Amino acid sequence: MNKTRLLFGLLCCVGITYAQDEIVDKEAEKALRTSTNLTYEANEELTANDFITAEAVLRRAISKSKENVIAPFNLGNAYYNRESYGEAFGRYKQAGESAEEKPTKHKAFHNMGNVFMKNKEYEKAVEAYKEALRSNPNDDETRYNLALAKKMLEKQQDEQKNDQNQDNKDNQDQQDQDKDQNQDQNNEGDNDKQDEGKQNEDENKDKGDEGENGEDKPEENQKGDGDEKKEQEKKPNQGDQPEEQEQEQKPRPNQLSKQQIQNLLEAMQNEEKKVQEKMEAMKVKGKKIRNEKDW
Repeated sequence: MNKTRLLFGLLCCVGITYAQDEIVDKEAEKALRTSTNLTYEANEELTANDFITAEAVLRRAISKSKENVIAPFNLGNAYYNRESYGEAFGRYKQAGESAEEKPTKHKAFHNMGNVFMKNKEYEKAVEAYKEALRSNPNDDETRYNLALAKKMLEKQQDEQKNDQNQDNKDNQDQQDQDKDQNQDQNNEGDNDKQDEGKQNEDENKDKGDEGENGEDKPEENQKGDGDEKKEQEKKPNQGDQPEEQEQEQKPRPNQLSKQQIQNLLEAMQNEEKKVQEKMEAMKVKGKKIRNEKDW
């Protein structure tokens, strides 16, 4: 008796669950049907180039049923045709992840690859096309797009490598330029220091010469008694003659000394004396002799 009641209870539970599932399925089926009808309506709006109305209707269709993968796919196409690639990618991804049938999944990932190609994200495009071919390996268009994406990816990588090499070269050139500039600045600094040191050396030398020559000494200290004594010691046999006489006796370049002038004058006097004597002799010799008359 108890077993009969238990079995009856289990049957009732199963029946209730089945009835609930049937209700849920019917509601889901109804929602899917409504969503599908909205999708058709939106397609007509897209045909009429009424994007705003079509977008609103497709959003309603997507909200009605997640099982309707055609609605996000079509909305993705609408965005793609308007070059809103970010919005298009999001709807293609939604359709691809929700799709259970391979044809729909293939189309969704194929179009995702197209969005990546538009954005020059070739590496991601390659992966999207590969995923599309897993659902439909025989699609020639997807194969062609995959080959093109690989080629563009290789070209992009080469350009990036060349750009990196150029950047490295530019950085190295800049470093060499900065190094040369710093070296020039250091050389200029060294030259300035050398010039300054030479200038200081010349100034010190000039100061030393000025000190020896007494040019910077006060006038009263330029010549003292000690200096006069030293000068007298340096001039032997001069006696107590004044300094001016000593300077006059010193012969100057291209100038006769006083003694030489004196000797020259004496020689000229002697010569003149000889000439006068000759003249006198000639007068005496030529003078007429008067005869004295003998008275």
